[in-house]
Amino acid sequence: MTNSILRLPAEWEPQSAVLIAWPHADTDWAERLAQVETTYVALAGAVTRFQSLIIVVADAALRAHAEQQLRAAGVDLSRIRFVELPYDDTWLRDSGPITLKDGHGAFQLTDFRFTGWGGKFGAEQDDALIAGLVQAGVFGQAAHKRIDWALEGGGIESDGEGTVLTTWRCLTQRHPEQSREAMSDILSDSLHAKRILWLDYGYLEGDDTDAHIDTLARFAPGDRIVFQACDDASDPHHDELQKMAAELAALRTPDGRPYQLYPLPWAQPIVDEGRRLAASYANYLIVNGAVLVPAYGDKADDEAARIIGEAHPGRVVVQVPCRPLIWQNGSLHCITMQLPAGIAH
Repeated sequence: MTNSILRLPAEWEPQSAVLIAWPHADTDWAERLAQVETTYVALAGAVTRFQSLIIVVADAALRAHAEQQLRAAGVDLSRIRFVELPYDDTWLRDSGPITLKDGHGAFQLTDFRFTGWGGKFGAEQDDALIAGLVQAGVFGQAAHKRIDWALEGGGIESDGEGTVLTTWRCLTQRHPEQSREAMSDILSDSLHAKRILWLDYGYLEGDDTDAHIDTLARFAPGDRIVFQACDDASDPHHDELQKMAAELAALRTPDGRPYQLYPLPWAQPIVDEGRRLAASYANYLIVNGAVLVPAYGDKADDEAARIIGEAHPGRVVVQVPCRPLIWQNGSLHCITMQLPAGIAH
């Protein structure tokens, strides 16, 4: 496997499985564990309609509990594999592997340093998660490459053809001493990207990630970009997201054309004990033959699902109730990591 033919697949390419970690009493979900488990059960049911699911559990007792919950909901357990490993929390988009592949069926698990989003939370066990999964034999013969540079999977979007989209707000927080040019070089080298596109604007209140791209703007097939818009001029996000929309409109494809943009509707403010929560519809998950879309119990849920489905033609659209997730400042995409077809064993 030569480095020159590695690439970062797009999420809409064929997958072997989705990877999640089950919440438990020693994670930040402890206060509302029963509520958040309803989302995990719904997510597991949705994923296993279309493909396999790998669930990381802390121990045998948690596995038995999760199995009981899933069985009671009629989830297809034959499509689920459990792996017992320790973890701090369940945001596997950020602690899970960023998988590169070549054209001959070989894979590289790219294992960046996970710092708990810039040291906000303890992350020692999460940073060791990929190595633990490798040792457990989840990824067969895939190469495992550790890179001592902080990057989370939610901080990058790939079109599968060498373009990576990211946000300056996030990466300059992780690496304040580095220039944009230096970080572009590191991203290009480690992800084998041909070009790095940066957004300077865009954020959501209640977001611990410092503006991860997967809460804001997502590549879709056919040179499309789906993004979180805000049409409420009285909302504090309005100006920033308008500026981000203008940035997206100015981006060009590798052959010089503008992207086709799909603005998503804005959910009404969701406030929990005085704290605004980050309810982004852009935080959806693509699986084989379907796209799983967050629902927040808002009147905009159905319109968001319709637009995301339009941007991903030919896929079944499945809404997953995600209101419990945003209590901990993330949503559907944040708790999952897709694995390309051929890697999971």
